[in-house]
Amino acid sequence: MAEGAHRPDIQAAADRMAGKFGSRREIRHLVDYLLEDEVVDQMAGGAFGPGIGLVVLTDRRLLFVKDGLVAKVSEDFPVGKISSVHWEPGSSHGTLTVTSSGDKAEIEHIHNDDGERIADAIRHRLPGARSAASPAPAEAPVSGEDDVFEALRKLGELRDKGVVTDAEFEAKKAELLARI
Repeated sequence: MAEGAHRPDIQAAADRMAGKFGSRREIRHLVDYLLEDEVVDQMAGGAFGPGIGLVVLTDRRLLFVKDGLVAKVSEDFPVGKISSVHWEPGSSHGTLTVTSSGDKAEIEHIHNDDGERIADAIRHRLPGARSAASPAPAEAPVSGEDDVFEALRKLGELRDKGVVTDAEFEAKKAELLARI
């Protein structure tokens, strides 16, 4: 086993993974791909480019690692350069689409629980995402059906821009629909 493979941050992220199929070797050797003092936040098994490997969200970047016996491949996307993230769940596995510096990358076959967690974590780091410490924007009162539909449209735009998570969107949508 590679030195440092039992780091607490790597172990904690591995423990949260719902699906580890095809990524156990990458987990064991992940420390070899990390930068000095880089901290692992989330991980998931997935397929990107060269095949099945490990998707890793650190404090600095989104990283895909394929550590095969013959070929070792890694590709990364600095968090500060990611402009959007989209999670498309499937029946059990879905696709994470990340836009970084104008390029789109699709990482497929990610377990739904892992993909949603990584997408939400990336969204919270995007420019314009509100932090937990900052208050939610003041809401205008919603009175008629037209106002509700307008509020839903605006809420959808915020979700599409990554300002609110899918969970926040669904909760607010239910609240708005209850008013009509």
